[in-house]
Amino acid sequence: MKKFIQDNSKRYLSELFELLQIPSISSMAEHKPDMQKAAEKYVQFLMEAGADYAEIYPTEGHPVVFAQKVVDPRAKTVLVYAHYDVQPADPIELWKTPPFKPQVRDGAIYARGANDDKGQGFMHIKAFEYLVKTNQLKCNVKFIIDGEEEIGSPSLGKWAKENKKMLSCDDILVSDTTMIDEKVPSLNVGMRGLAYMEVEVTGPNKDLHSGHYGGAVANPINVLCSMIDKLIDKDGRITIKGFYDDVVELSKKERAMLAKAPFNEKEYMEFIDVDGLTGEKGFSTMERTGIRPCLDVNGIWGGYIGEGAKTVLPSKAYAKISMRLVPDQDHKKIAKLFEKHFLKLAPKGVKVKVKSHHGGQGFLCPISSDVYKSASRAITQVYGIEPVPNRGGGSIPVLADLQQILKANPLLMGFGLERDVIHSPNESYLLSQFYKGIESIALFYLIYTEK
Repeated sequence: MKKFIQDNSKRYLSELFELLQIPSISSMAEHKPDMQKAAEKYVQFLMEAGADYAEIYPTEGHPVVFAQKVVDPRAKTVLVYAHYDVQPADPIELWKTPPFKPQVRDGAIYARGANDDKGQGFMHIKAFEYLVKTNQLKCNVKFIIDGEEEIGSPSLGKWAKENKKMLSCDDILVSDTTMIDEKVPSLNVGMRGLAYMEVEVTGPNKDLHSGHYGGAVANPINVLCSMIDKLIDKDGRITIKGFYDDVVELSKKERAMLAKAPFNEKEYMEFIDVDGLTGEKGFSTMERTGIRPCLDVNGIWGGYIGEGAKTVLPSKAYAKISMRLVPDQDHKKIAKLFEKHFLKLAPKGVKVKVKSHHGGQGFLCPISSDVYKSASRAITQVYGIEPVPNRGGGSIPVLADLQQILKANPLLMGFGLERDVIHSPNESYLLSQFYKGIESIALFYLIYTEK
C-alpha cells in the first residue's frame, strides 16, 4: 500500500490542485459557476477512482455530488461525507501566496481548502481508488460531497430525507476535523451543535451629530455592547434562562477518561499568542471546548469605521452571535430562548430585532462501535500509537441530521492539525498527514470488512 501511494503521490497532488484552484465559495453568489465547476470535477475524480456512477443532484441551494460502488448488496455499506465548498479567503492581503493558487512549501500544501475539506475529502477518494484497483474493496461505499457545509448545509437535510433509500448505510465516515497532534493521533467521537444568530439594535431614525445629541439619546452601539455583556456572567456561564436545561453533566469517570488526552496549556497559549485563558468556572480548557456549550460574538459593527474621524451617533448597530451546543441541546429551542432573553435585555430608547441564521445538533459516536474500533486499529498501525478518543468543539450540523435520517453513527476520522489554521489566511495541510490519511482510510476498510 505504501508503495502504491508513493508511486502515485505526484498524480494525487496534481489532481488535488485542480480542486484547490476552484474558488468554490458557497457564501458568495458570484461564485455559483465555480460551485458547479467544482461539483463536476468531483464527479470526474470519483468515476476515475472506480465508482459505479457519480452524479450531480440539484438542491434548493448548491448541488450535491453523490457516488457509489456496490460490490455486494448483502455487504456492509459505508457512507463517506465530505464537502467541496470553502470559506471566503479574506483578508487576501494576509496570504503569503494566492489562496487559490496552491503551493507546496515546508512540507505542506498552502491554499484555501487545503485541509477544510478538499484535502481531507480527497484522501477518501484516493483510498477508495487504491482498494478498487487492487481488488480489495469488500464493502459498498457511497459518497456525499456537500456544497453548503460552510453555510450550515441548509439544503442537504431535506435532500437526504427525499433520497433516504439511496443513502442507506451502516456507518458514516468523515474527515473534516483535527487530530490532537501528529505524534498523538486521535479520533473524534462527537461534535458540538450550533445556533447562529444576528441581532440589530436601532435607536434614532437616522445618524445624529454626536455633539448635538450625545448624552441624551441612546447610542445603539453602546446599548448593544451592554446587552452582549449581560449574556455571560462572572463565572463564564451563559445567562439565558433554560439554556443549560438539556446539558448532560459528565461523570467524574467520563471526565477523567477525556483528560487522558495530552494537552499543554502553555503551548496552546503560545500558539495563539495570548497570556491567559478564560471560560466557564470549574472546567478545563479541553472540557470548555468539547463537553460544554459556549457563546461568542463573531462580528459587531455600526456607525463610522472609515479613515479619519466622523462624530456620529449611529442609528443602528449589529452583531453576529454563535452558540456552540452539546448533544441533547436542541438548536431550534436554544435560538428561541436566545431571542426571548435578548429582547428582554433591551432598554427603552431602542428597538431590537433578532434573526436566526442557521444551526444544527451535536452528536456522539460510541467507542464500542465496529466503525470506531476499525478506525482505531487502522490509525494505530499507521502511526504506531493507539489514537485517543476526543470530542471536538466545532460543528458539522448536517451530520446530526444524517445520523437521525439514516440511523447510522458518524465517525470523524480527521487528519488536520491546529497548525493548519483553517478558515484563516495561509490555510495549509501537511503532506505527511495527507498521505498517512490515505493509508489509514484504506486500512480502515480492510479491517472493517475482516471475516
